[in-house]
Amino acid sequence: MFGNLSDRLAETFKALRGKGRLSAADIDGTLREIRKALLEADVALEVVKNFVNAIRERALGDEVSASLNPAQQVVQIVNEELIQILGGEARKLRYGKVSPTVIMLAGLQGSGKTTLAGKLAKWLKNEGENPLLVAADLQRPNAVDQLKVLGQKVSVEVYSPEVGSGVGDPVKVAKDSIAHARSKGNTVVIVDTAGRLGVDQEMMTQAKKIRDAIKPDETLFVIDAMLGQDAVNVAKAFEDGVGISAVVLTKLDGDARGGAALSVASVTGKPIIFSSTGESLDAFEPFYPDRMASRILDMGDILTLIEQAQKQFDEQSALEMAEKLAKETFTLEDFLEQMQQLRKMGSLKSMLAMMPGAGQMRQQLDNLDEKDIDRTEAIIRSMTPVERNNPKVLNGSRRTRIARGSGMSVTDVNSLVNRFEQAAKMMKTVAKGGTPNVPGMPAGIGGVMPRKKTKDTKKKSGSKSGNPAKRAAQEQARANGQGSAQTGSGSAFGIGN
Repeated sequence: MFGNLSDRLAETFKALRGKGRLSAADIDGTLREIRKALLEADVALEVVKNFVNAIRERALGDEVSASLNPAQQVVQIVNEELIQILGGEARKLRYGKVSPTVIMLAGLQGSGKTTLAGKLAKWLKNEGENPLLVAADLQRPNAVDQLKVLGQKVSVEVYSPEVGSGVGDPVKVAKDSIAHARSKGNTVVIVDTAGRLGVDQEMMTQAKKIRDAIKPDETLFVIDAMLGQDAVNVAKAFEDGVGISAVVLTKLDGDARGGAALSVASVTGKPIIFSSTGESLDAFEPFYPDRMASRILDMGDILTLIEQAQKQFDEQSALEMAEKLAKETFTLEDFLEQMQQLRKMGSLKSMLAMMPGAGQMRQQLDNLDEKDIDRTEAIIRSMTPVERNNPKVLNGSRRTRIARGSGMSVTDVNSLVNRFEQAAKMMKTVAKGGTPNVPGMPAGIGGVMPRKKTKDTKKKSGSKSGNPAKRAAQEQARANGQGSAQTGSGSAFGIGN
């Protein structure tokens, strides 16, 4: 979502590096570029002005001038101020004093309310709650049926006494759902309300009636992060007309500029508490302003990555795997198991995007084919248990059979075996506390790709010539050698696209 903004800010800060002291002109130039980047990202003008003024006041003070590294200090100031416009501190979902907790979802049609209701229900269930989904959107065709399908997928009951599609009283449905939840022992009620293509009085009146009938503990405004500046105006209208307690951002995985998402917390004064980053029901997470700021500034989001891993990886399995690595008994069967657990964490691209410096490798990440995991799995599953546990028995005829069984080529099978050997070495290094080189990953993300020694790389280790012209020629030769070493392409698992 914030790829272009991240790139612009990274280029801006790059110009500050290497400067021992920053003049007022340096700071003004940096702020000018930051202002342009934010406006191009569709951040609200009012928010941009306040943001830039706050940075200028701090950057021209003793905080930067007395710093040992002024450039880094400016980046730190930008990071802290970015956290503030995103809401400051993270706020958790507010539960009611008396069960059930009532959550009302409001927003425009197409903002993703119904899908988000299913995601929120699944998240609450994982948190130990017993949620109830309420189909109070009786206006949009098939909205009730859609919520029923989502309820089945997440194994959550859906209260839907009316068929919808223009039939039924949404206020009565919402009110009756509370009594139904009490009788069934539900701890949380999620009310999905109707939206319009635009803000109108009829929409606001219906939302007010539902709010007055159910008295929600949380009124969550669901906003499409790709909407642009209209998102801010809509948020203001809902705050004035219905009253909202918090904001949920959807479609953060989109390729729109997304600046409105940076504006909504400052403009409404309401915190962003959840974000949705994909179509999957697992693509849902609490919103942390500090972590989002780190992502925008290309500092990564290691904490979220660790949390996702902890949810999916079994502790006992991890200990067993560590023992196998230590004893060097890691097999293709184990490799397959690790890939399956990796897939449970979500999109490989989104996970790699959380790594520090990922913005520098955006093109490689965009070209990453996540179907490589499927191809790799197909090859391993075409092997016999003996072959998986002992890849050394894979002779030519066995590899030909595996290639035919998986619908791949012998070259693909050979590449996988080679990559597996590299991965086993990497994991062995990790098990011993070392820093790995991740096979097939771009440089800067998890390690550096191994390079073959060339004449140019050998020259690099030698002494420099005292002749300026000759030394320049040597440096040019090294640069050419390094450039050619990085032009190789291929999948993360050694399988062609």
